[in-house]
Amino acid sequence: MQNTSDTYHYSAWQDQQEAFIASLQFQPLAVVLRPEEIDFREPYLNNPLFSLIEQLQWAGVKHIEIAWSQHPSWICLMQVLKTSFTDISLGAASITNSHALDSILELGLDYAMTPIWNPTMQLKARKLKQLLVPGVFSPTEIHQAKCFGCQLIKLFPASTLGVKYINHLKAPIRSLPFIIAAGGLTVDDVNPWLKEGYGAIALGRGLIQNHQIDPLLQKWLKDRESQSNHYTEST
Repeated sequence: MQNTSDTYHYSAWQDQQEAFIASLQFQPLAVVLRPEEIDFREPYLNNPLFSLIEQLQWAGVKHIEIAWSQHPSWICLMQVLKTSFTDISLGAASITNSHALDSILELGLDYAMTPIWNPTMQLKARKLKQLLVPGVFSPTEIHQAKCFGCQLIKLFPASTLGVKYINHLKAPIRSLPFIIAAGGLTVDDVNPWLKEGYGAIALGRGLIQNHQIDPLLQKWLKDRESQSNHYTEST
């Protein structure tokens, strides 16, 4: 029997999931960036990572994940990014162990991502009030995450499984969670994967070539904004 504390944590966790799903439904895209050594040099505002995020914000990207690093300056870097980019929903990616999970708690991030399914770490994150979206691959992992109470999951690596993978899951696993497809995908994959039924798509740093955002991403964002504006005006 769940005690009052467990019930509170579960309810708060469900609310966190619902809020993040709603944000992704507004813009079903997340950009994942992995800091390089130069990005940890102060002042952070002069580094390539900061410049990339500025470009992505200007283009209209709403969700950006920064891969966790053991670098001693990672927390400081994240604090500067969170303060500087208040219009972006900033998350942490590549959380694969308890140390990484503990290190992000002080940041108060809306969400974090892990590429693995680890129920022990999920339970710890729930108790610590940190939304940690699990990475899953097999039908077994998807079913386990769903039974655990996960309303959204990250399918990783999605490119290995293919865009039709979701169709094979719908019959045996009814009422699938909200699925973020991640791993090896490009801008060209966004619309086909969304049309197939995936809730959102995660793209990597390959979006940036010669310090410029892929023009296809800029076009997708503009088209998405136009569709949203048209829907708002029509309602």
